[in-house]
Amino acid sequence: MTATMDLSPVTLIITLVAEGRLSAADGTRASDALRTLGAEPEAASWIDPGDALDITATGTAVAPARAALETALPGIDIIVQPANAPRRKALLVADMDSTMITVECIDELADYAGLKAEVAAVTEAAMRGELDFEKALDARVALLAGMDAAVIEQCRRERVRLMPGARALVRTMAANGAHTLLVSGGFTAFTAPVAAEIGFAAQHANTLLIEAGKLTGKVARPIVDAAVKRAQLLAAAAERNLPHAATLAVGDGANDIPMLETAGLGIAYHAKPKASAAADAAVRHGDLTVLLRAQGYRRSDWQA
Repeated sequence: MTATMDLSPVTLIITLVAEGRLSAADGTRASDALRTLGAEPEAASWIDPGDALDITATGTAVAPARAALETALPGIDIIVQPANAPRRKALLVADMDSTMITVECIDELADYAGLKAEVAAVTEAAMRGELDFEKALDARVALLAGMDAAVIEQCRRERVRLMPGARALVRTMAANGAHTLLVSGGFTAFTAPVAAEIGFAAQHANTLLIEAGKLTGKVARPIVDAAVKRAQLLAAAAERNLPHAATLAVGDGANDIPMLETAGLGIAYHAKPKASAAADAAVRHGDLTVLLRAQGYRRSDWQA
């Protein structure tokens, strides 16, 4: 259940994250904000001093606690979750563009055809949820018709950079037994090497059609869209007989919303407003290691 719907009082674990700049006073401000809701803050314990702090509380629910704490501590990342859920998740399903990597691949690819501004405007509108994803994808890919397929590898090599914390997140979870899956509305020509570089166990994305070494301007069907992302999460959990609460999803755009809402813990990462509102929590300041802090991992646990 998402933060916007979860109104039942339960025991909560609240994690405050601000690497290198978190103080005991921030914990006090968080406790004061919780008391304004009628909640009772209980134990506070450092995950790593100065970096991440856990507070347990009773007497309120996820959604009001998140809202109050984000208002009271605007410069700190805050994850609020039920204490009765598995803290360390057994499945991670992640978006790629602007989540695991710093760019939108289709925008960068379009730049080689001199069309970045035009394509990026459509991408931005689609990620805000203002356009039908499939139609927007088809329209953007059509503009690339005739491009030499070799440009894909050139684009990947020159433009694609991993998001800070991506390797640590995926490799730490994998080292602790979690299955990791990269699911993207982008293209396999990018997701396959990115997944391998980061350490994902599997990846699923769209396929750009190529004929005679040139992009045809079309994408193979079926399209990987929001519904498919959610279905991939459900299938991966079912295959491993995992409870809903043991799953984690992360993404930044409107096409990530169904999987964020479906996961036991859905986290929006430097996300568009609709995705941030739909998720259980939002990373607004830090990097992807905030998701490790949410699971209680100390820095000494992280895998490079």
